[in-house]
Amino acid sequence: MKYIKNKLTIEKISIQSIAKKFGTPSYCYSLNQLKKNIINFKKSFKSFSPLICFAVKSNTNVSLIKEIKKFGLGADVVSMGELMIALKAGINSRKIVFSGVGKTSREISFAIDRNILLINAESKSEIQEIHRIAKLKGKKIQIGIRLNPNTDAKTLNQISTGKKENKFGVNEKTFLELVNYCKISKNLELKCLSVHIGSQILDNRPYEEMLGVIGKIIDKTNHKFEFIDLGGGMGITYDEKDKKLNYKRYSKEIKKFLKKYKSKVIFEPGRAIIGNTGILVSKVVYIKKNKEKNFVILDAAMNDFMRPALYGASHKTLPSVRIRNKSKRSYEFVGPICESTDKFVSLKKFQEIKEKDLVVICDVGAYGMSLSSNYNMRPKPPELLISGSKVKVIRKRQKHKDLL
Repeated sequence: MKYIKNKLTIEKISIQSIAKKFGTPSYCYSLNQLKKNIINFKKSFKSFSPLICFAVKSNTNVSLIKEIKKFGLGADVVSMGELMIALKAGINSRKIVFSGVGKTSREISFAIDRNILLINAESKSEIQEIHRIAKLKGKKIQIGIRLNPNTDAKTLNQISTGKKENKFGVNEKTFLELVNYCKISKNLELKCLSVHIGSQILDNRPYEEMLGVIGKIIDKTNHKFEFIDLGGGMGITYDEKDKKLNYKRYSKEIKKFLKKYKSKVIFEPGRAIIGNTGILVSKVVYIKKNKEKNFVILDAAMNDFMRPALYGASHKTLPSVRIRNKSKRSYEFVGPICESTDKFVSLKKFQEIKEKDLVVICDVGAYGMSLSSNYNMRPKPPELLISGSKVKVIRKRQKHKDLL
């Protein structure tokens, strides 16, 4: 994303030309940025060559997952549908990890039949169900147990997953009991200790604390784990004030950990791979003024992009055409849906805009389209993959007849 002669472009294509040809709202992804992100991530942790499993929940577009697969990545899935998408994209089943707290019997059976690498279980009941199904099928299944390390990730409460009050994983006492349960089972092979403490983490300290907790637990189990699944959660800089997570420091801490606990590391990044590749192009429908605010009503809404309404998340918002030395105004950018939470951002110093102008919401590659819905019977926007000066439609715009 950059301005060329004051026109905002993604790779070599102007936002104006995209809107003219494909309409608004539209999701656009930079293939070049996606490749850069993957290469940088792999390079940052190359000293111990982790298995990198892309978190499919962050973006479920099969074309994008196919591009990610080209770099040898696996997949972290949390539903049967996500597992099906990963397999359709050509991800090797032996690089797929199935996470999530509520796997149904049907989902477990489906995963077992596909011979995936790991089912990461999150409760005693789930492990008993995996054991029951495996026994019926006459198979021995590789599983992991997800530990809740009671570690505060210092992120939004809505996306914290590693504290004792969160629904994810099991506590130390239960974890140790389940290790012993697996040891006597003829149908379960305990291969992995799994953790995931949250999302959009920008501070290294929670990860370092997490590694300390894991080490103490492993010492108590007297069990050799082939894999340590450290989850994902690596944040990106949505705001210029955000500091970047220090991959070099995190890699150094993991290497220290692995000197004692010689396991293969699994990562489950989603946002770190796909987050900053995507933008949402939208058009100003109306500008509505009252004594309190200037509302900019966009044709994009919370059904298209849920993060601000769901988490109070803030995303950089830019005009498609930059006009220098123009007066600045205070605007609240909102959507047309009949909910007060249908708003994107309030900005005090934004260049003066008018109706039918285009604006771009940045860094929407993760949890953008994957969280979208048809609320208010609104068709979903298209998804476009940008490579240099080429545009490929990787998901067509829905039509009302599709919904009817």
